[in-house]
Amino acid sequence: MYVITVEFEVKAEHVSAFRAAIDENAALSLANEVECHQFDVCIDAAVPSKFFLYELYTDRAAFEHHLTTRHFLQFNALVAPWVVAKQVRAYERTFPKS
Repeated sequence: MYVITVEFEVKAEHVSAFRAAIDENAALSLANEVECHQFDVCIDAAVPSKFFLYELYTDRAAFEHHLTTRHFLQFNALVAPWVVAKQVRAYERTFPKS
C-alpha cells in the first residue's frame, strides 16, 4: 500500500472553511476513488490551524490519479490562498500486509 501524509498550516481566519473543504475532499475521495482505501483528516489538539492527513492508496499510480480528479483540483484551487505551509510525504506501508 502507498501512504501519503500531508501537513497543512492554515491561516487562522480560514480554519473553518478549510475544515469543511478538506472533509468534503476526503469524503469524495473515498466515495469515488476505488483505490483510495483510507483518508483521515486530523486537527492538532493544541493548534487548530494545523491539519494532518493520512491517506492510503493501492499504489503510487492510484495516488497520482487522485491528483487529477475534479474534486481534488477544485479543493486545491480553493484552499491554496488559505495555506501558510504544506508538506507532503510518501511512504510504502509494510505492515499490516494488504
